[in-house]
Amino acid sequence: MARYSAFIFDMNGTMVDDMHFHEKAWYEIIVNELQAPLTAEQLKLQMYGKNEELFERVFGAGKYTAEQVRELSMRKEKQYQADFLPHLKLIYGLEELLQKAQRENIGLAIGTAAITFNVDYVLDRLGLRHFFPVIIGPEDVKVSKPDPEVFLKAAERLGVHPADCVVFEDAPKGIEAAKRAGMKAVGISSFHTAEELQNDNVLCVVADYNDPALGQLFS
Repeated sequence: MARYSAFIFDMNGTMVDDMHFHEKAWYEIIVNELQAPLTAEQLKLQMYGKNEELFERVFGAGKYTAEQVRELSMRKEKQYQADFLPHLKLIYGLEELLQKAQRENIGLAIGTAAITFNVDYVLDRLGLRHFFPVIIGPEDVKVSKPDPEVFLKAAERLGVHPADCVVFEDAPKGIEAAKRAGMKAVGISSFHTAEELQNDNVLCVVADYNDPALGQLFS
């Protein structure tokens, strides 16, 4: 019998190694075009949650209208998708882990701040939708990570207790959200260092899904 009842995955930087492409596209909009006085490292620290929340953190409430934020965000997403397309693939070992989880009747879900436009881009191009009966996105929650709502909703829809879930995350805010949800976490060091991902709910930090440390999830 599997040790955990469900695995919940963040998407960007966790399932696909794409955060540097998001960073590049955001830098072009936020810094080069809109002239926010941020270094690349400072911008990186703001890259979590809903797009409208990012704009509010960087520029303050009301600087841009909702319509302006939607237009700027969509331009950024289209640029990200175009730049990342030649590199679009799962992080090594993930498909095998998903297949093993299915064989062991472990529930699978996605809990992400990525808009549907980007979720569809990844899942449909890589043929992954059949793995995930539950997908919780920004339109499903009132507040983004580090608030735990996204992961708690995923657990609820899977019909499992939060304590029986493991969250896979590439960002400190996501790790914090998992902890606040009462869930263990696995850190994926694609965009942040292992040190940045440490928390007392973290079972391990791995570079990819071939790491033997992930064996502990199944026994």
